[in-house]
Amino acid sequence: MAKIQPLFVCQSCGASQPKWSGRCEACGAWNTIVEELQRESTPRGVGPGGRRLEFVGLTGAEPAPPRRRSGIAEFDRVTGGGLVPGSALLVGGDPGIGKSTLLLQVAAALADGTGRCLYVSGEESVEQVRLRAQRLDVAGRPVELAAATSVRDIVASLDKAGDVALLVADSIQTLFVDSLDSAPGTVAQVRASAAELIRLAKRRGFALLLVGHVTKEGVIAGPRVLEHMVDTVLYFEGERGHQFRILRAVKNRFGPTDEIGVFEMTAGGLGEVANPSALFLAERRGNVSGASVFAGIEGTRPVLVEIQALLAVSALATPRRAVVGWDGGRLAMVMAVLEARCGLALAGRDVYLNVAGGLRIAEPAADLAVAAALISSLADAPVPETMVVYGEIGLSGEIRAVAQGDQRLKEAAKLGFTEALVPPRRGKRGAWPEAMRVREVGHLQDLVALLAPAAGRRREETP
Repeated sequence: MAKIQPLFVCQSCGASQPKWSGRCEACGAWNTIVEELQRESTPRGVGPGGRRLEFVGLTGAEPAPPRRRSGIAEFDRVTGGGLVPGSALLVGGDPGIGKSTLLLQVAAALADGTGRCLYVSGEESVEQVRLRAQRLDVAGRPVELAAATSVRDIVASLDKAGDVALLVADSIQTLFVDSLDSAPGTVAQVRASAAELIRLAKRRGFALLLVGHVTKEGVIAGPRVLEHMVDTVLYFEGERGHQFRILRAVKNRFGPTDEIGVFEMTAGGLGEVANPSALFLAERRGNVSGASVFAGIEGTRPVLVEIQALLAVSALATPRRAVVGWDGGRLAMVMAVLEARCGLALAGRDVYLNVAGGLRIAEPAADLAVAAALISSLADAPVPETMVVYGEIGLSGEIRAVAQGDQRLKEAAKLGFTEALVPPRRGKRGAWPEAMRVREVGHLQDLVALLAPAAGRRREETP
């Protein structure tokens, strides 16, 4: 007979321990350990009666099944060209950011009659989902709805269903497996529920879309193994005060990672943004100090975005450093290099840095654009309106080359930019775009001398 023994599991990291404590020894989180009952049975030995595996080559005799394109170009771009049959995708994001809206639009777009598209909601009733469909103007699409939280009921319904092409489960934290005694949303339930649905999707050959809640740190709630179990992990990002939404791939077994899709939240749902650079720069004002245009690369797409900086004399013993859309540690490094290598006095000033439009940048190539915005704000000298900037900064003040410089400048030329500040190129040198006047800078002192000569010749007194 199965033996039931208690096990205490951390709901933050998934680590288990034999007794309860207030603090998890693995991740250091407080008050996250919950008792879960595990049914332990005597393991059976592995004997010679196992099934013999048939190994095959890398090239199969049958062609791979075609991807299912939704027709939403930004979503198809992020997934690598459409949904792969039998794949599992996990979509995470802040509450109210638009995850359910996006997946309902995707389900409606894929409901073309070649297979059933099912939407199972564990958070809303069927009538509530219908109200959203009416607002999105997709109520006439053949999407089948159900409200359920039991994984056993979902699996039993799909086993008897016909040709299923897509299943949306909203959300994985609301589902439960009745063989476990823990509550929905716990580590054991999330892991078991996802495993059952993924196993069913692989066996039946339909695409599975899972919605995942995020913690206050911005990562998907539940065990980290959940992200390893699925084929693709997508994060839906955006600021509440902006209408832009970014769908970013952080893991994709069937396409490139770090690819982004840009959407605009409207009264009728999420609309695609074919040219995000023009949208991010739509409200830009020229000849303003403390602003520079960064030519970045997000996945395979060049994106231009405005970086804004403001320096003000601080009345505090420890000046403030506020950063939105960039890494605060990276900002501290750039400021330290400007002080140590270029003689600029920034220690006694409050520094505010913002990436306009709600985009979050993680590329080191933005270092030079941030430095240009800081120097411009300090000297009250605007960066030329038609200039784009990119490059990585080293600790000695040198400007390091970055990849895909031609793509960055071609995108800038399309939007009417005629000047560029770039790092020196390495290796074989090709021709820059004809419409661009490109200036290579090898050290931060060259940037200071170009944007603010007076600031580079004197060291200001710290207030």
